[in-house]
Amino acid sequence: MMTINETNDLQLNRYEIIEKIGEGGMADVYRAYDKVLQRECAIKILREELNSNQIALLRFQREADAASKLHHPNIVQIYDVGETNNRNFIVMEYVHGKTLKHLIQQRGAIEKKEAVFIMQQIAEALVVAHEHGVIHRDIKPQNIMIKADGQVKITDFGIAMTQGSVQLTAHDSVMGSVHYMAPECARGEQASQQADIYSMGIVFYEMLTGEVPFKGDGAVQVAMKHLQEEMKGVREYNGTIEQSIENIIIKATAKNKTLRYQNAQEMLEDIKHCFEPTRANTKKLILEPPVENSTTRVFTEVAVDTEPPKNNKRNNFLIGGIIVVAVVLFAVVVSTLLGGEKPSNSIRIPDVTNVSRDAAMQQLTMLGLEVVDPVIYEEHATIEKESVIRTEPVANTEVDKGTQIIVYVSSGEFLEVEDYSGKLLADVQAIFTNTMIRLDINFESSSSLVENT
Repeated sequence: MMTINETNDLQLNRYEIIEKIGEGGMADVYRAYDKVLQRECAIKILREELNSNQIALLRFQREADAASKLHHPNIVQIYDVGETNNRNFIVMEYVHGKTLKHLIQQRGAIEKKEAVFIMQQIAEALVVAHEHGVIHRDIKPQNIMIKADGQVKITDFGIAMTQGSVQLTAHDSVMGSVHYMAPECARGEQASQQADIYSMGIVFYEMLTGEVPFKGDGAVQVAMKHLQEEMKGVREYNGTIEQSIENIIIKATAKNKTLRYQNAQEMLEDIKHCFEPTRANTKKLILEPPVENSTTRVFTEVAVDTEPPKNNKRNNFLIGGIIVVAVVLFAVVVSTLLGGEKPSNSIRIPDVTNVSRDAAMQQLTMLGLEVVDPVIYEEHATIEKESVIRTEPVANTEVDKGTQIIVYVSSGEFLEVEDYSGKLLADVQAIFTNTMIRLDINFESSSSLVENT
């Protein structure tokens, strides 16, 4: 509960702050009352300590820009954006309801028809977002509100991107919640519509099973499972779930994004029709890596012949083949026991901290390790830009040949934005050269400053 002083500090003209209802890394959210329109609303206010952080400000402005252009019953509506007393804020619709995460924690797996009803609304909202060039990048149950009447509201476009916009930092490419993060985003690729579709598939999975498909001791372990492991099918949890529903999840969560739905509308169509009688005998979907003239295949029923085989010639050929294989295997075993030792594939990961990115990648590759590409960039106060901070697994760990190694590379120190009043425009532009911060330049007349300062 806020103190009286905090409440007074946060009064934003026409909006009366009532109580804090949420908080995050960048902003706090308050329930408020619009004294002009006489209605409840929610206000997201950038944390005071971030008001001078240029990147945080740009992210906050990007959220306001992304969400304000979207008008759909299943997306929280933005009412107002502003700044007062050096506090940046976004005023939005106040939703009476629970998050989908709270609902899953409370009830466990959600009944399949209700899950499909919720999923259809999420997909409809993202169809509109994607049509407007907005990629949410953080679709998860915590950002999905469910009203008492079952209406869905997608919230929190805090790390959303619009098509054509640039990343503010290299770290932007791996932002989002790791349990719902698409494999390509975990590798550091920029998010696309297919990243949102993957997250939708994971949310659908969690609704139907009551749990996320991959768990781990830390974010890296979970991310690696998204990259490498196949998830358990939802029908293994509940055999009454239609195969058509499981197929939607299989396609949405394909590790290769080219095999996923190419847009949210495609996924929405399958969700709408998943209970139709024509889909009752749908076979399980199998996705293959894209090759020339390749198509998506489905499992086909294979009739098992219970009659004794009649082709003795064929039987003799098979038996002969089995004997040859057995002899070869026996020879290998005897050779190993009598003289040879099986060569070890174990490799100790070298310490490449402070080594340049290219040299480290070459060193790891030459040892027979597979470096996850692209590398992950992080800001670091002491390690120079483009030099390695650490690896995952960590240095000196014994691993098998071919193990995937994640390399964390320094993107340099945080850029501290100062007061550049009175400095030449060219000098200020030079400071931001080779950064991911875009300068918006506006010219104004001044009686105290010389031209181009």
